Amino acid sequence: MSLHVFLYGAGVSSTLDSPPVLTLDASARTVPRRRTRFLALPEARWALLATAAFLSALPLHFADAPGWTYGPLYAIAYLAGGWEPALEGLRALRGKTLDVDLLMIVAALGAAAIGQVLDGALLIVIFATSGALEALATARTADSVRGLLDLAPATATRVTADGEESVPVNRLSVGDELLIRPGERIGADGRVLDGTSEADQATITGEPLPVLKTPGDEVFAGTLNGTGALRVRVERDPADSVIARIVTLVEEASRTKAPTQLFIEKIEQRYAVGVVAATLTVFAVPLAFGADLTGALLRAMTFMIVASPCAVVLATMPPLLSAIATAGRHGVLVKSALAMERLGEIDTAALDKTGTLTGGAPEVTAVHPATGSGLDEAALLALAAAAEHPSEHPLARAIVAAARARDLRLAPARDFTAKPGHGVTATVDGRFVTVGRPDSGLDAEADTDADADAGTGTGTRMDRDTDVEGGTVVRVERDGALVGTLVLADRPRADAAETAAGLTALTGISPVLLTGDNPRAAAQVATATGITDVRASLLPEDKVTAVRELQRAGRKVLFVGDGVNDAPALAAAHAGVAMGRAGSDLALETADAVVVRDELAAIPAVVRLSRAARRLVVQNLLVAGTFITVLVLWDLLGHLPLPLGVAGHEGSTVLVGLNGLRLLRESAWRRPDEGRPRAQ
Repeated sequence: MSLHVFLYGAGVSSTLDSPPVLTLDASARTVPRRRTRFLALPEARWALLATAAFLSALPLHFADAPGWTYGPLYAIAYLAGGWEPALEGLRALRGKTLDVDLLMIVAALGAAAIGQVLDGALLIVIFATSGALEALATARTADSVRGLLDLAPATATRVTADGEESVPVNRLSVGDELLIRPGERIGADGRVLDGTSEADQATITGEPLPVLKTPGDEVFAGTLNGTGALRVRVERDPADSVIARIVTLVEEASRTKAPTQLFIEKIEQRYAVGVVAATLTVFAVPLAFGADLTGALLRAMTFMIVASPCAVVLATMPPLLSAIATAGRHGVLVKSALAMERLGEIDTAALDKTGTLTGGAPEVTAVHPATGSGLDEAALLALAAAAEHPSEHPLARAIVAAARARDLRLAPARDFTAKPGHGVTATVDGRFVTVGRPDSGLDAEADTDADADAGTGTGTRMDRDTDVEGGTVVRVERDGALVGTLVLADRPRADAAETAAGLTALTGISPVLLTGDNPRAAAQVATATGITDVRASLLPEDKVTAVRELQRAGRKVLFVGDGVNDAPALAAAHAGVAMGRAGSDLALETADAVVVRDELAAIPAVVRLSRAARRLVVQNLLVAGTFITVLVLWDLLGHLPLPLGVAGHEGSTVLVGLNGLRLLRESAWRRPDEGRPRAQ
């Protein structure tokens, strides 16, 4: 069974009823928190009891205390940790199947029968703990998928001929007209009939900024309306909304078993049947030829001990768990040994843009005072920030943050007003100031050209590098005259280019950029990071389709994302990594690993670490297999003393365990060339 450890997941979701402002903090973007507590699971409580009893018996056993002092403790460990897998094993037998869990219970009882109580108890504790963590993994995944449904409100305001009525969302039908008030979550996928507002749809498309919504625009269930009121016609049944489809995609991907897992299950069944049959043969054949019962039983139990897969299990786990511990020290939480192994198998990387390659929030990237305005960059930024200071819009917060980063003084603003989709107005130092998007609605390049060719109301022109900067252009006017523009963009992370290059070196091909953002924004980030394969304007199912196309081409895909909209692709990929700081609960729970500190460069590092762990696993399996083969042949063809058999069995276990612990060294995280002088 696989050992899953879910170590991260937080966040709450809120619906903003009053005041009617758009608050775009992390809580507005994450899935409501529904987390099963570890000790709420019966498997966890039994495993804890078995472990406590075993650890209590251990010092008494090694101190040569009387058997009655630690014997009952071992008995508790056997019962607490073994009754459930034993019961499941018996049920499997009833269905004419045999698994390794039951084999381990039999081996543990066999060990106890010939006096090796410690070995048997250790097997019981290992399997009980693994089963408890497996149950926790299943429960947490179910929690996160159920929590996603809370993004969509329970009720919606439906407009009828007689007025308005509040109805459950699941009673909505295609064609219904809804009233979406400021700050409310949209109840269904539809199209705007009337009104102007902005919607935070980062949970669906991953776009970092609110999107202007006017008549004719599409809106999605679960997204957050801004400061304007909208009338929306329902165009998709609630059961078929984008949010509902995300839930379906994650559930389907979670139920799909990897080929490796299916192969292991086949081997497990055959191995279990083979060892049981061999043990019975080793016991029965000597008896048939006149051997005494005690001698035959001793040989059979010795065979059961030396043939048990403890060394094989430990040959696999220590390298992977050591790699997990080392990755954890460097801010990457890998959820299971299976996940760590899969990270090393990837040969293609696919990356989300917003919140992954970029910081996920707008920043002021350029300040362009108009010629003849009398303002320099600092004065223009201070003027815009003073007008924007009362606003809670993400662009406003970015402008104010940029001014504060320069220690600029912000004059008080009076008569502040905000118009959704256009901007704000205020009186600053007795002058009427307007800060907003270009009235033409054109992009940065078109707006700049218009300013240059037609003039701006001041008889001047703007600097021509605005279109080179890219991003969202904000105009600043004073008393009706344009005094400058600000450019805001979601910047690539400082280590984005290094990460893309590192993944290219590991896989042999450049990563693929999969984003719900527009093609121009995606192209800018791709250029900055050296990525050549760009796919933009993707909905969540489109990202899944792209991942599956790569997999059908024979690639093993690593997907890196952060939002709810990335969760289906994270689940569908061969391995998924989520960014931890701003990542949604669903993304964090669905991913195989979480980059807690949002250090992108840790992703190629953990892939290298996983490949090192897989190499040690192969080494350990060879060592463990050699020991088991030699000891089994010795027992079958000669006379293997029980103490020597136990010593060989335990010795091989210790040897492979110590070999696996090599990855705990600090050097295991560094690149092969790190710390050595590079060629000039």
